[in-house]
Amino acid sequence: MKVPIAKALFNSHSYPQYRKLVSDLLVEGKSTGNEQSENLTLYSTLNETRMNRLEKTMKIPNENSLKLKSLKGEYIWLVISEGWCGDAAQILPIIHKMAEESGKIELKIVLRDENEDLMNLFLTKKAKAIPIVVIIEKATGDLLGSWGPRPKDAADLITNYKKEFGTIDETAKTDLQLWYLHNKGLSTQQELINLMENL
Repeated sequence: MKVPIAKALFNSHSYPQYRKLVSDLLVEGKSTGNEQSENLTLYSTLNETRMNRLEKTMKIPNENSLKLKSLKGEYIWLVISEGWCGDAAQILPIIHKMAEESGKIELKIVLRDENEDLMNLFLTKKAKAIPIVVIIEKATGDLLGSWGPRPKDAADLITNYKKEFGTIDETAKTDLQLWYLHNKGLSTQQELINLMENL
């Protein structure tokens, strides 16, 4: 097992611990991460609402449930996240439900800014984009693969917007959140299940 992965696992949070950490910081008017700003705290507050809603409404279709339950072996999904990240807020509740549904996946979450060595192993076009799901074989600690920071169609939406308008502004972020709302977590489920089945 790579040292940054081992270190990150040692300092990781369960899903409920992560939720509590983000909530407790918000009570103090703070967000997770090295940088503190009004905007980041605002995003974190919005994300709390999103995650609460998703936890209530998100469904795993039967066929996906069966695939998750029939995975061979046991795994750790180590997710790199931050409370202010809009993509993470849309994806974490889905990953949490998938792990629970499977019974073969243990979900661990670490903060990006506290795990720079780990983040540097999983850059997206040289950027520290999150969330990233790091897939580890539980028995051996072997790194099997990774996924993220967002489903392909969502990534394409942002890439195309940037090509057309030259920047990612609030409109792009709103479009992305609407995409997540309509997709209901199905692309994330599909892509992660495909990845797990092809390991």
